[in-house]
Amino acid sequence: MALIEYRNVTKQYKEIKALDNVSLDIPGGRIVGLLGPNGSGKTTLIKLTVGLLTPTSGTVTVDGNKPGPETKAIVAYLPERSYMSEWMTVNSFISYFADFYSDFDKVKAAEMLARLGIDPRRTLKTLSKGTKEKVQLVLVMSRAAKAYFLDEPIAGVDPAARDFILNTIIRNYSESASVIISTHLIYDIENVLDDAVFIRDGRIVLADSADNIREQYGKSIDMLFREVFRC
Repeated sequence: MALIEYRNVTKQYKEIKALDNVSLDIPGGRIVGLLGPNGSGKTTLIKLTVGLLTPTSGTVTVDGNKPGPETKAIVAYLPERSYMSEWMTVNSFISYFADFYSDFDKVKAAEMLARLGIDPRRTLKTLSKGTKEKVQLVLVMSRAAKAYFLDEPIAGVDPAARDFILNTIIRNYSESASVIISTHLIYDIENVLDDAVFIRDGRIVLADSADNIREQYGKSIDMLFREVFRC
């Protein structure tokens, strides 16, 4: 059984289908790129999986359960937009996460913040946008989750910080867990991907291992993405 299963999933808003009959399996122990342009359905698919939305039809299961308390206990989610209160300190968020999630590792969070040079005593309003996003990533990756959903984790940071963020992701998840990275910045993440899923207009147009895609098409995932999604 796959860790995450989508079966004929459709999400419709009046006349618009954000997702259209999506079926997909994501096994454990993989880093998966959920790749598509803005508005392709990436965030909708993630929100259905983490329980923030419900499908119009079809089913989503995580470790055999539909999204709910059981799955939220094993799924870590980094949203595209910040959810953090500006007046709170980084330490306050660490305490909040430690109280809320039994799998949260305060020691790991402190170590990652130290490597990033972030003072946990500072309030969020004193941090740059990029630093806030790094703090959010630290909080998510300090959990011992079975699945990590990261929605555009490198979109708002400078190129020099992207490698550090990707290294942070790779170093801080267990080998049995899966990491799903939603992005349109393919070039920056291609080297860390085990699998790639192309999504366009709410439909899966390609889903395979990164190695198979390169072998079958004779080009990088980034080059293929540019061809498939050329305007």
